[in-house]
Amino acid sequence: MSKKTHTIAVIEGDGIGHEVVPEGIRVLEKAARKFGISLKFKSFDWSCERYAKIGSMMPEDGLDTLRKFDAIYLGAVGYPGVSDHVSLWGLLVPIRRGFMQYVNFRPVRLLKGLESPLKGRGPKDIDMLIIRENVEGEYSEIGGRLYGGTPDEAAFQQAVFTRKGCDRVMKYAFEQAAKRRKHVTSATKSNGISISMPYWDERFAAMGKQYPKIKTAQYHIDILTSHFVRHPDWFDVVVASNLFGDILSDLAPGVAAGVGITAGANLNPEKEYPSMFEPVHGSAPDIAGKGIANPIGQIWSGALMLDHLGYPKAHDAIVKAIETVIAETKLRTPDIGGKTKTSEMGKAIADAI
Repeated sequence: MSKKTHTIAVIEGDGIGHEVVPEGIRVLEKAARKFGISLKFKSFDWSCERYAKIGSMMPEDGLDTLRKFDAIYLGAVGYPGVSDHVSLWGLLVPIRRGFMQYVNFRPVRLLKGLESPLKGRGPKDIDMLIIRENVEGEYSEIGGRLYGGTPDEAAFQQAVFTRKGCDRVMKYAFEQAAKRRKHVTSATKSNGISISMPYWDERFAAMGKQYPKIKTAQYHIDILTSHFVRHPDWFDVVVASNLFGDILSDLAPGVAAGVGITAGANLNPEKEYPSMFEPVHGSAPDIAGKGIANPIGQIWSGALMLDHLGYPKAHDAIVKAIETVIAETKLRTPDIGGKTKTSEMGKAIADAI
């Protein structure tokens, strides 16, 4: 019986996406050879650059095209002259919602050999998993403007929190905590946002009762950001709404060693649709084309993809290779204090598998 070939849609996107994605594929192919995994990649030029040329981030039938793949491997989107809301709502949000990728999964660790900007903190202090609700919440399309161009101009936007949406992402967070250190923290703001956030708190409390062995905590988002900086060791799994999760999953890498090494996944846990794997960093137009971008976030995202496809040993091998290169060599891209080129870092990690 022949082994299954997994088809991967590759969207390099813009900027440094063109530089880090090839290194991610280099490492994926090395892991695939080692563990007997069959991967087939197909590239698409969907991007802000495409939008600037023809007025769309992707074709009208883009989701139908992607639906046939087992996973999506994305670099970054963003291009000077194209507004950020265009890139988000023209590509990322349609994919996340069209394929019900309701879990945004972002592991954050301080690797041995790297320094945190926080004084006296080491790898044992910063190891958390941010689980962000990814398809509803504050990022809705419900709203509009009234009286445009007049002194009475007004803008309205409606947040959406459903029982189904809250429960499924919270359940996923508790299930992940059961595999880790058995602690879940909820981000809220129920003292100021008087309807949706108390509802979020109610659903979190109800879900917590289903997992009596998992300890829980909840903090208002303002003090929680302070605790991330002052007490990162308090946190294991953190579950948050779309907006709060977006903020926290950039703050957390900031207290570790930066967004360049941080992986991300947009998951449809039931695997009814393809999931999408992308690093936390953006397209970084200021350094694009210089060959100095850190490929670790992209490579680590590829490891998450293999784990989702059912190859945990391959995932572990890639993560171990990243750890080995950082801990046992002096290879460092500029964002983490060195002069290593993107391709040199990618090759070193591939060789370490």
